[in-house]
Amino acid sequence: YGTSGSENVLNFDHFQILRAIGKGSFGKVCIVQKRDTEKMYAMKYMNKQQCIERDEVRNVFRELEILQEIEHVFLVNLWYSFQDEEDMFMVVDLLLGGDLRYHLQQNVQFTEEAVKLYICEMSLALDYLQTQNIVHRDVKPDNILLDEKGHAHLTDFNVATIIKDGERATALAGTKPYMAPEIFRSYMNGGGGYAFEVDWWSLGVTAFEILRGWRPYEIHSGNSVESLIQLFSTVSVQYCPAWSKDLVSLMRKLLTVNPEHRYSSISHVRAAPCMSDVDWDSACEKKVEPAFVPNKGRLHCDPTFELEEMILESRPLHKKKKRLAKNRSRDNSKDSQSVRLTEKEAGKQSSVKQLISNHLRPFF
Repeated sequence: YGTSGSENVLNFDHFQILRAIGKGSFGKVCIVQKRDTEKMYAMKYMNKQQCIERDEVRNVFRELEILQEIEHVFLVNLWYSFQDEEDMFMVVDLLLGGDLRYHLQQNVQFTEEAVKLYICEMSLALDYLQTQNIVHRDVKPDNILLDEKGHAHLTDFNVATIIKDGERATALAGTKPYMAPEIFRSYMNGGGGYAFEVDWWSLGVTAFEILRGWRPYEIHSGNSVESLIQLFSTVSVQYCPAWSKDLVSLMRKLLTVNPEHRYSSISHVRAAPCMSDVDWDSACEKKVEPAFVPNKGRLHCDPTFELEEMILESRPLHKKKKRLAKNRSRDNSKDSQSVRLTEKEAGKQSSVKQLISNHLRPFF
């Protein structure tokens, strides 16, 4: 970790902004190049004030604290973090192959071989996370990014949680169409909670969707928890007759409603007849050639992100340096007559900003 007094503290000026490539519920992502090494990364940035207003500060810290402790070949890994007056920044692996949601929207027809490798690579990622006591809770096509060769990497730990020593998670967290039945049951009944098995259910839903083009259950964000519990107990998944029996068997095991009977470990997946021809040692080293390789001649993201950043964004990133210098100059010239926050507001904002300052230190 760096400290605020260090001469080598990393900051925004150490990176050149190349272009915007995406955005989430409160964060945006752009491609950057580190000026000294010329290495390229993805940089996720979040406005501090928006984080405070949306009560997202704890989630940001949880994601940061988790990312600082993990590294794996099939994850999107964190390299640096820092902040300025406006934003918090996370600099991570740059993966230019696009996410699986993008490719689904482009009507890519994924083969069984392609999906088998995604299951394999995501199983290796989930197995690693389990050794670190981490439940991701948001495995879905949107959060699986491809590199230029087509290998899959899991990203976005915004709703991840850590459970140790037989603990159980209880929060209603994730994206509804990918959330396991026990998450809803636990929420309704206040019962036994859930654990690592939920990520393997999400992997099953994701694999089904990538291969079929739609999800195994018709679930939307507006569905009530009660209706979903009813759905899982009454609706049977319809598998495509053209799929191989072994693949359908693996899907059934991943999409088993009872978590005690669900495939929920890498040993389960490796033992599946469908995966018998996978060279797992080669897979761990990215030596298995993906069946789907993204087109190298294009950037696999929505071009409107770049237009929005340049035209619609009120505080565009490429004008940050000039804007902050102007703000500092203005702040220095303010007199003591400036409007004060109420004591309650000042206390709240001060405590949250101190929390941000304490937790988000640069690291190398």
